[in-house]
Amino acid sequence: MIDPRPVGYVIGLLVAALGLTMFVPMFVDLAAGNPHWATFLESGVVTTLTGGLIALACSNGLADRISIQQTFLLTTGVWVMLPVFGAIPFVLGATEASVTDAIFESMSGLTTTGSTVFTGLEKLPRGLLLWRSMLQWFGGIGVIVMAMVFLPELRVGGMQVFRSEAFDTMGKILPRAAEIAAQISWIYVALTFVCFLGYLGLGMPSFEAINHALTTLSTGGFSTSDQSFAVFQGAPEYLASVFMILASLPFVRYIQLIAGTAKPMWRDSQIRGFLAIVVTVAVGLSFFQVLMLDRGIEESFREALFNATSVMSGTGYASVDYQLWGTFSMVVFFLIGLIGGCAGSTCCSVKIFRYQILISAIVAQIRRIHSPHGIFTPRYDGRPVTEDVLNSVMAFLVLFVVSLGGLSVLLAMTGLDFVTSLSGAATAIANIGPGLGPIIGPVGNFAPLNDVAKWLLVGGMLIGRLELMAVYVLFTSFFWRTA
Repeated sequence: MIDPRPVGYVIGLLVAALGLTMFVPMFVDLAAGNPHWATFLESGVVTTLTGGLIALACSNGLADRISIQQTFLLTTGVWVMLPVFGAIPFVLGATEASVTDAIFESMSGLTTTGSTVFTGLEKLPRGLLLWRSMLQWFGGIGVIVMAMVFLPELRVGGMQVFRSEAFDTMGKILPRAAEIAAQISWIYVALTFVCFLGYLGLGMPSFEAINHALTTLSTGGFSTSDQSFAVFQGAPEYLASVFMILASLPFVRYIQLIAGTAKPMWRDSQIRGFLAIVVTVAVGLSFFQVLMLDRGIEESFREALFNATSVMSGTGYASVDYQLWGTFSMVVFFLIGLIGGCAGSTCCSVKIFRYQILISAIVAQIRRIHSPHGIFTPRYDGRPVTEDVLNSVMAFLVLFVVSLGGLSVLLAMTGLDFVTSLSGAATAIANIGPGLGPIIGPVGNFAPLNDVAKWLLVGGMLIGRLELMAVYVLFTSFFWRTA
């Protein structure tokens, strides 16, 4: 039987830490003279005490090593419990949200999806707006640590190809996670601060600048306005595009760059592939707007670059209603949202490396057909792809498509139209943010959806953020038998 105490101990500590951070928006509201500060005081006390009690109750089960089963439980348990406690301020606060809406918003924040059920953001207390941004910022750094430490060791979705770069951590996951997180944190904080200064320098008000810096680096996409980034058109779009791209690159490369090794950054096939797609799509959509919609060159390029980067990185900002650009553009945005950024970044979706491995495998198979007696091995980043990595990637891709189709059908059964169902499923599982159509498109939100649809999307966000298999394995009988 799996001993839940090591898992409960870590989850308890993280819940308590989340509770302590609730005092930051409390002081923001207190300084502004807003009585909403009491909401965060209550939420912070409840969350901190509950997390502390859970950790205390499980402290007698600590061990130097944790098993594979415990690691799976820890990975999923963290992303289930934190959104539950993160939702408390939404229920008690000015939004007076239902439990469904509160958990939807909290899950969307911590998974950096960016879908929202709240309207009238400009009228909400500043503390609540900051809390939404903080949730995404915490989720962003959590995603990086998970991708660099846990998923390679759990051999999820082909992530084991990065095991050598994520360090040898099996059996020592928690201590090494803390060490790696410390290195990442300094880089993450530094980039966020530089982004904040950049927004300030371009004329963005300080409160909006800090919120958008938090949600840009986390590729989360929550904004302080119902119009998202449309209120900051112009130079801020270029700056946001740069930092969304930086956040989409593997953070291990920044660690290596700071250590004086730049070659891995320039030679990384993920980085080259991501940048090539972003530039190609931005230029292509720019020409399409200029030729077909008779728009200016600079405006077309700026909006194409910003919105393409936002969707592909999974940030989910929108500066315009790109659905007005026509069906071609909608199809492009839908497809690039299912590509995503690099592994080891704050990005989401399928990830570039999986498509590169898939293409390499297809090319190898075609060459085998052409030359049956030849030996052709799929390669990634110059290295042979082992059979277990290839099988893991193929299984992930198949499961991703099946999950996307299954969630689309379930959403359609709740009464949603085809476009809303399909794009809603995609935006949840790929953690993109906005969907397509008149309801959940770039100028809409998820508030009109029924509660059943929202809970289905909450499940989709969780499954997609944890790379599918880390969640699905918990529902198999052999997982519990081998414990």
